[in-house]
Order: sequence, then C-alpha cells, then structure tokens
Amino acid sequence: MCSGGCHGGQGVNANVGIVIVSHSPDVARGAADMVRQMVGDDVPLAWCGGAPGGGLGTNVEEILAAINRAWSEAGVAVLVDLGGAETNSEMAIELLPGKQQTRVVVCNAPIVEGAVMAATEASAGSSLEEVRRTAEELKPA
Repeated sequence: MCSGGCHGGQGVNANVGIVIVSHSPDVARGAADMVRQMVGDDVPLAWCGGAPGGGLGTNVEEILAAINRAWSEAGVAVLVDLGGAETNSEMAIELLPGKQQTRVVVCNAPIVEGAVMAATEASAGSSLEEVRRTAEELKPA
C-alpha cells in the first residue's frame, strides 16, 4: 500500500516540489527522510511507494496524489527508482490539468542522490529546469 508522506506542498512556497516514487514504501520514505534531514523544510516534499494491495509496486493514483501534495507553482520534480515507477509517473502527469502537466518533470537520476541534489537546488529557489538538470548530472553515463 502506498502510504505517501508529505511535508510542505500545496503551494506553501515558490520552491520546486520534490516527489519520490519507489516500488518500496520503505525506500521512498527513507529517501524522503534523508532529503528532509539534509535540506530542511523549505521544499515541498512527498513520497509514495508500494502496490495498492501491499508488496512492491507503484500506482498512478498514489503518484498523482503525491504530486498534488508537493505541488508548487514553480513545478514538481519526480524521482523514480525503476521503469514501472517512471511509466506510472508519466501516466499520472498525463492526468493532471494541462497547465499543471507542463510544470511536472520526471528526472532521469538515481533516486536517493537525485532527490537530495534536486531538493538542494530547489531550496535555493532555482527553476524546475535547473532542478532537473542538477539531479540528472548524477545519472549513469
């Protein structure tokens, strides 16, 4: 079951929001805890992970809810762990209203390192594109 945590969000500030999506709720929660401890509370942050019936997996509805919890007018960067998480995140983005769709990106970056670096960049008030670029600097060659 995707329990999804949240800190900030709902347009609390102008910083880009961060969403962490993992097949494992423990991984998602742990990565979010690490982001919060390293970056603080200036960045809207939400996470989700796990299949609706328990076990490993992701689902579109929970990802959509996490995006909305971390929503900021500056946009939201989504960090994912595996291919299914990326596919479901892209499907969740497609369900957002048109204007909101253009302000959410899936980052091609390692989930933990990428989330920390993306949140650090976001906490400085950087744009969504700058946040994505910073996270993706960590992607494997």
